[in-house]
Amino acid sequence: MAVCTVYTTQSLNSTCSISTPTKTHLGFNQKHVVFYSTNRKTTKRASSAVITCSADTQTVVIGLAADSGCGKSTFMRRLTSVFGGAAEPPRGGNPDSNTLISDTTTVICLDDYHSLDRTGRKEKGVTALDPRANNFDLMYEQVKAIKDGTAVEKPIYNHVTGLLDPPELIKPPKILVIEGLHPMYDQRVRDLLDFSIYLDISNEVKFAWKIQRDMAERGHSLESIKASIEARKPDFDAYIDPQKQYADAVIEVLPTQLIPDDNEGKVLRVKLIMKEGVEFFSPVYLFDEGSSISWIPCGRKLTCSYPGIKFSYGPDAYYGHEVSVLEMDGQFDRLDELIYVESHLSNISTKFYGEVTQQMLKHADFPGSNNGTGLFQTIVGLKIRDLFEQIVASRAKTPVEATKA
Repeated sequence: MAVCTVYTTQSLNSTCSISTPTKTHLGFNQKHVVFYSTNRKTTKRASSAVITCSADTQTVVIGLAADSGCGKSTFMRRLTSVFGGAAEPPRGGNPDSNTLISDTTTVICLDDYHSLDRTGRKEKGVTALDPRANNFDLMYEQVKAIKDGTAVEKPIYNHVTGLLDPPELIKPPKILVIEGLHPMYDQRVRDLLDFSIYLDISNEVKFAWKIQRDMAERGHSLESIKASIEARKPDFDAYIDPQKQYADAVIEVLPTQLIPDDNEGKVLRVKLIMKEGVEFFSPVYLFDEGSSISWIPCGRKLTCSYPGIKFSYGPDAYYGHEVSVLEMDGQFDRLDELIYVESHLSNISTKFYGEVTQQMLKHADFPGSNNGTGLFQTIVGLKIRDLFEQIVASRAKTPVEATKA
């Protein structure tokens, strides 16, 4: 079972109204459609009105896929920080809700679309990774509704009790991020995404991370951790891992190559794999776009203790797609010196010189802030901001051109 965090906020510069249409945007002949999930089925409940929010632009939808314990929550905190404002719990809502509020972004944890509660999964002998334990019809209907500007009542999976709680109202934001195990599994949902990211953690690193988290923080034994990983692996390989072929960007975390036979997993080699030809997205490059580069920046301008730092960049192929790959092996000693590395990267979509370094220093206590995971998560966050702004500008331009024509 994955444990996720949901961030939600009201859309900026948007107005909400109550209307009484004879037919909803989903085609139901009723005045208000509210979707929510029970243990056994999906229910549609009618009432007197539908809440619609007319924002400056249609909601942009981002998908983030990863296994449990692979850094989704940390990435979400970095992303919401790029758009401004800190995440905070909802006021007056379910105390066990997965919802946190930031300024402009709603992030939905897809655990909320479990169709089976914890007991139901045990009875049927399935894990949360198994598609049979998830309601993809409801997931598609609600993500589409939000993207089209209609509020929905999203179910809540209670990670404390393992039960499905009563739903909560989610209004259309400017940016909706769906994060969890299956954002790219169902083609209908996948087709709604404007951009997608996959966090790909190697088995060796994942094992080291889970030991650190589950033994140190949750008191689990080494044997129970190994058993949990092995129990999940078949379903992970079958249903989660294949989603990375659809991602527009993949952050791949591997053991270092700077230390021979390293088993500790403290020093990491991280790749940012960026698909070419994605609309509104230009891959980041080092020194010269399209070239193959190997760079050791350690010296007078960048302090490096053993085993040092190495960057690589170049074109490659990934699941039949042309990609650009930026790689960092090693870790930073001083984040304030990161500006030296930042100055040699292009297409990072910063608003001002040093913004990447500023974001990294701002969240220096986040996991991965001294290596490529934090660096590449920050850069992808900035790229998503740029993609959003380009989409907004494009949609604003289209009606004007149509009027002129």
